[in-house]
Amino acid sequence: QVQLVECGGGLVQAGGSLRLSCAASGLETRTYDMAWFRQAPGKEREMVASINWSATNTYYPDTVKGRFLISRDNAKNTVALQMNSLKPEDTAVYYCAASFKFATAYIYWGQGTQVTVSS
Repeated sequence: QVQLVECGGGLVQAGGSLRLSCAASGLETRTYDMAWFRQAPGKEREMVASINWSATNTYYPDTVKGRFLISRDNAKNTVALQMNSLKPEDTAVYYCAASFKFATAYIYWGQGTQVTVSS
């Protein structure tokens, strides 16, 4: 059974930092592209970072570019998201997701972790 478990969310003041971690079990992350998504109340889910299976490519939308950094440790089956210079608009539930390499759909999802940024 595949499980993705996120941790590291919480309440932080604007300008602060948080580091989210995602631990995978039931799959070998070295064969999966990984990503972080977020969803705020009343808004659509959006990808905030992705990293391919070999860690040779990453993607960030303009909303977080330069502030967020995704990394992975395939030996430990983990993915992390370092979030700096946080803004109130970064408040959302953050999800870790996995997509088999060369595929297009993210098929495994974590349960999410809440990030709240106060102004």
